[in-house]
Amino acid sequence: MSGMTYRDAGVDIDKKMAAVGGIGGLVRSTFTPGVLHDLGSFGGMFSGAFPHMKEPVLVATNDGVGTKVRAGVRAGRVRGLGHDIVNHCVDDILVQGAEPLFFLDYFASSVLDPVVFEEVIAGVAEACRAAGAALLGGETAEMPGVYQPGEFDIVGCIVGVVERDSVWPKNVREGDTLIGVRSAGLHTNGFSLVNSLIERDDLDLDKDPGSLGETLGDALLRPHHSYLPAIRALRTKVDIHALAHITGGGIQDNLPRVLPEGIGAEVDRGAWSPNPIFEYLLAQSGMDRNEAYHVFNMGCGLIVVVDPSEADATLEALGEAGEEAWRMGTLCDGAGVTFQDS
Repeated sequence: MSGMTYRDAGVDIDKKMAAVGGIGGLVRSTFTPGVLHDLGSFGGMFSGAFPHMKEPVLVATNDGVGTKVRAGVRAGRVRGLGHDIVNHCVDDILVQGAEPLFFLDYFASSVLDPVVFEEVIAGVAEACRAAGAALLGGETAEMPGVYQPGEFDIVGCIVGVVERDSVWPKNVREGDTLIGVRSAGLHTNGFSLVNSLIERDDLDLDKDPGSLGETLGDALLRPHHSYLPAIRALRTKVDIHALAHITGGGIQDNLPRVLPEGIGAEVDRGAWSPNPIFEYLLAQSGMDRNEAYHVFNMGCGLIVVVDPSEADATLEALGEAGEEAWRMGTLCDGAGVTFQDS
């Protein structure tokens, strides 16, 4: 019996190292002055000195793109998935007021495809540069038998910093106004349903099904929107009480996460129209509309909580930052979210 190699088991170390070495320029392009190491270190190092801050607080989160990867692979469009994972994490720490410092990625597949890998990391690097976050390090893994052939998983972790007395939520109270901000589409949630529809109905991602004004792939795979630039501008003009990033679980699960005990929300779903892709998915799936608001963001990717006296200024500032925003409700005595349809 001949000897068995690691390559025979499905893992090609030389190919992996060549692929990792090939993204060196992408990674270095994200480095900020706080980075204290070069490529190849066992751990990424970032300066812990914040001389301009009195009491810096580090904020960290991690997340994954989930089954949106399957739709991206099917369409042959994976660079946007790199944007997805960075922007989702950026928005999560933004809710607490944090500015991003650095990001780490995890890319795993059955068999590493260097072209796909570099395309995804190019998207990660682009989004990191836009956010001002260093791509500090990462991990690349081949795990044959764990992932389906041709598919992969992309996960990320971000660390940011905020002055302690600037952490949100802050001063949230009954009577505050809720301002909704438009999402780019599904962002990174609801794709288990989407993939089931694609497979069940043999949907063509390269065609407009007739109601979108763009291809189905364009509508589904538009990257998760980063609200960082808009909130950077907004926080200099109004006193933000809280932000809620609307991800899996929709408004009803995410908005209460930033509300104090005894405070609920009244949300008018008639205040905005969901993006066309959501109406298409509801029609194609037959899903109940109430369930859809629990699965998807339904066109509202972020909620800004402000005093009613600053609602107009908030809408104006968000508009100047290129965002579509609207009044969508108020905070009230109680708990949870109550929906109405005006």
